[in-house]
Amino acid sequence: MKKLLIKSTNWMLAGIMGLIGFAGCDRFIMDEYGVPHADYSIKGAVVNEANGKPIPGIRAGFSPAEWNEDAFGPKPEYYWDTETFVITNANGALTLTLRGGYGFRDDIVTIYLEDIDGEENGLFQPKKVDVDFKGAVQSGKPSGWYGGVYTVTTTIQLVELEIWGFEPQAY
Repeated sequence: MKKLLIKSTNWMLAGIMGLIGFAGCDRFIMDEYGVPHADYSIKGAVVNEANGKPIPGIRAGFSPAEWNEDAFGPKPEYYWDTETFVITNANGALTLTLRGGYGFRDDIVTIYLEDIDGEENGLFQPKKVDVDFKGAVQSGKPSGWYGGVYTVTTTIQLVELEIWGFEPQAY
């Protein structure tokens, strides 16, 4: 009788723990110790859609540093690391790297672009861009659990906003 009670309790606990363990599987996967990993890099330029000229002063990142719901929609349940962003240089070039990522080579990663320099280089509409790592170029020497660097090169076009000025008119 005692053996049957212990066996039944074990089966019940295993079932409950199994259900609870799978409850969070729809969330962003975090790396754990001893998991294969690699660095994922996005290289390229940000240009004006109308004329193809490079745009300096654009912040590009895996999440906006300050979430703007008007520009990017509702904040997702999980929120990318707010420290992972770069600012485009005078040539509009950017190199955005996620170090130690796991599993992005075959996935699509969303990056966010936002004009942060005001009217200095024109005003540009914020944009979300999906970057596909399926065709990424692998470089660096894989060793042990480290898989090297996977790089995607792209050109991102932003739309310039027009500011309508109003001049006083005599009536």
